[in-house]
Amino acid sequence: MSEGRPAGTGLVSVDFEISGHVQGVCFRMYEQHNPPTHTPACLQYTEKKGLQLGLVGWVRNTYHGTVEGQVQGPATMVEDMKVWLSKEGSPTSRITKASFANQRTVDTMELSGFKTRF
Repeated sequence: MSEGRPAGTGLVSVDFEISGHVQGVCFRMYEQHNPPTHTPACLQYTEKKGLQLGLVGWVRNTYHGTVEGQVQGPATMVEDMKVWLSKEGSPTSRITKASFANQRTVDTMELSGFKTRF
């Protein structure tokens, strides 16, 4: 543990892949109505959750029907995101498997923002 840094606050990076009924159900997206125009703007559920937790990363659909990505941030928040990816996701998704790989500590964030990749 680093001096002066409480346990669980170090920065980590982890790759993920989510299987199940996760494409075409807005797993990456949520619909937000902008008050001035009431025009729906598609934003990402995964992106929104990551930003709420103070994380950076990316998410995208794969050709074999899964959703994959990477998240980086404080270890405790990354763990919260892993739980959300494993058990919650978008309101209409059905998650059957969540895989996490390449978890490692990082000294600084290697990404900025949280983006949907295509």
